[in-house]
Amino acid sequence: MSILTSPRGKAEVVHCRRTQSHDIYCIKNLIRKFTQKLFGNLNVIHLLEKANLAITLHNDQEEIMAQATFLDYPNWNIARQHDWVSVFRELDSEIPCTPLNTLFMHLFVAVDEYSVGCCKEIIRTVFREVPELHFIFLIVPSYMSLGSTLITVFEQVGNAPSLLCDEDFTVHVCHRHSHRPQLHIREARVEDHDDLMPIFLRHDTVLRETYGEYFLGELIEAGDEENHAVVCEVEGAAVGFMSVCSRVNMQLLHECFDLGPFHGLCTPHPDDVLRPPPKPGLRGSPGAELGRSSQDTQRTEEEPQEAVSPEARERVQGRITKDAAVEEASSPVPSGNTGEVEDTGKLSQEHSADDVGYSVSTASSASVSLPEETGSFRPTYRGASAAFRIQLFCVDEKYEARSLDFMNFVFGLFPDKNFCVISLPHLTPEFVLIQNFVKAVPFSTCTLEQDLYIFHRAGLLKSITIRLATVSDTPGVEKLVSTLMLNKSILEDLKQYNEARRDPDGTPLQVFVAEVAEQVAGVAVIRDEMDIEYIRSHYNIEDFIYFSHHQREEHGRLYHFALNPVFRHYTKFFLKEILRLGYKSCLYYAVYPQAKEGKVQRSGARSLTSALHYLVPVRPRRQIVYPLEKLGTNAPSKEVSEDAVSYALNHTNRKLTLEPKITINAKIVVVGASSVGISFLDTLVFCSHLKFSNLTLISTHGLPGKKLLGSEQRKFLASDGRTSLPGVNAAATSPPWGLCFSLSLLKCHLFRVTYSDHLIICNQLSGTLRSSSPAAEILLSSHIICL
Repeated sequence: MSILTSPRGKAEVVHCRRTQSHDIYCIKNLIRKFTQKLFGNLNVIHLLEKANLAITLHNDQEEIMAQATFLDYPNWNIARQHDWVSVFRELDSEIPCTPLNTLFMHLFVAVDEYSVGCCKEIIRTVFREVPELHFIFLIVPSYMSLGSTLITVFEQVGNAPSLLCDEDFTVHVCHRHSHRPQLHIREARVEDHDDLMPIFLRHDTVLRETYGEYFLGELIEAGDEENHAVVCEVEGAAVGFMSVCSRVNMQLLHECFDLGPFHGLCTPHPDDVLRPPPKPGLRGSPGAELGRSSQDTQRTEEEPQEAVSPEARERVQGRITKDAAVEEASSPVPSGNTGEVEDTGKLSQEHSADDVGYSVSTASSASVSLPEETGSFRPTYRGASAAFRIQLFCVDEKYEARSLDFMNFVFGLFPDKNFCVISLPHLTPEFVLIQNFVKAVPFSTCTLEQDLYIFHRAGLLKSITIRLATVSDTPGVEKLVSTLMLNKSILEDLKQYNEARRDPDGTPLQVFVAEVAEQVAGVAVIRDEMDIEYIRSHYNIEDFIYFSHHQREEHGRLYHFALNPVFRHYTKFFLKEILRLGYKSCLYYAVYPQAKEGKVQRSGARSLTSALHYLVPVRPRRQIVYPLEKLGTNAPSKEVSEDAVSYALNHTNRKLTLEPKITINAKIVVVGASSVGISFLDTLVFCSHLKFSNLTLISTHGLPGKKLLGSEQRKFLASDGRTSLPGVNAAATSPPWGLCFSLSLLKCHLFRVTYSDHLIICNQLSGTLRSSSPAAEILLSSHIICL
């Protein structure tokens, strides 16, 4: 919320949000002739459908005050969509624009009286919503001036010709540092106490009540070689605080979390035991080979976090991490705060290249089938600890989007450490800093009531580039996917792409690679979507797109996606670049039943991907049963009426690439797979803007399906065919496969439930539960909600 003042002194309170479809009529009314000369004669609906980011300002009466639309490629056809970087670097070599840090303004409209204030507010909002963004370009015909509004935020950098006509265009740029500058990070001083305490107290008073009124000053004074306190300051005032420590209880972390993808947060050592011993009596010890594969791939797969909207929480971000998984200490080497744009030189040679290569080869987060138990073997790490931890962190809500600015500085304090870890209680909402971390997968025997998040030093690199694969990328891709269960299928697709650019049946095929420090850090395989009619008729895809504004060739299907977990926070950027470079507007990802997929290694095999968190689940449509014989020639097409293999459909498009998704880590345990329980989970699983990371279904007979057990054995399956709840089809014998697959990702077995869990019992009251399970007393002692 902001207050804008017109030149006549009239004040107006404005609110910022994402543009919605019902805004289109008001946006059209704000378009003037001058607007059409600047941006062209635009189809507003089509533009919004293809935009990466669209921001609307409205007042308290919900009246539209201004709107701006941004895309990841230039307008007026001055450069091709996939190849604009070289054109803009020729204009001004001092502007290091990349697809990661650049957007283009394609439309701006505003109420005349408040246009200047609205323009500045939208620009500030865009830089807040996209922390990686550094440049916003505006392109207008060379004979046009920007007017009195846009000239206040844009400056001219040069001229560029159009590719389609003999006309020149003027290029203007808006820099981040003029609106939301990068934070200055330094070591804390005792004098910062007065600036920081209000920030802490607005969030919580527990620390002051526990350790006294001056605990923060005492913590700063207690800094030594193993403990450091740093602050971020704006205009001389401290607006954020972070306390870090170099001593970590590695033994406890190894017992509770699967740290195989990160080599146990330790430096490599010759005595490390990374594979299980060969089973006696088996030549060639195939178990040793499978052990490494399962250890390094399965565990990172269930780590999709992030995308917590800053607008979702209008409060101070004071985050206090408990010390359950760590001890205390640290190690100093002063280092100045460094910028984001020139980042390659910020990391030493030993960390920037070697560490990335190590992570790529041993910690590939990628496509695997559903995780399975790998036995009791756990790797043993003999090397020294390579991690430090964050003990205390808080930042003013105005600057929380720049939280990652801390990391360059604190890694400089520990040049011998490659990992930063932080542990948080389950109920702690994810904040902006955590969105860049990878959530560690806990073992089933984990006793800690906290989640562990990990960040690698190489994750600070901003030099990631996405491009189409070439033949020379084959060794790098082989190394990346060597431990994946469907690595043969990925390599076959890469070979097919390099040879023919399409499948043998003629389906266009594209393979993209992510490159960091001249090494392959990710790979993705897509094909043109050939079953558009089936998807449109069987899934509610039009909940997310206007189908008529997308050409057939703009629909693609994602088959494989593998990305080094060190760079997992760039997943959305990877997907956005796939759409831009592949000239696609929509991507679909289908997950088939494991029984259907089996162990098939073929070109069309699909794999479970770590990008699932960044896609939205699409609900299946209830189908009409057509009497085909009676309808004759009036029957619908085979694409609509045929019974294809059921699958769970996930989707993303250009509008969703910069859309935040809020992660809910609270444990929710549902007991009983009745229609009420399934409906409840159905509502949670299909929330497009929320991601529930800790759902558990407990049922003695698994998920309901077509082959249900007899009534005598269905202890948890209360039959209530008269149910008329949202998401429940009373006439159906089983829930939609999309939901069934989503539920199969949950832990569908009885496990230890703590007092902090939320337990929902969806069966015939607690008496049934008490008599049907030995763990009933534990379950009933938790927080119970009867549906």
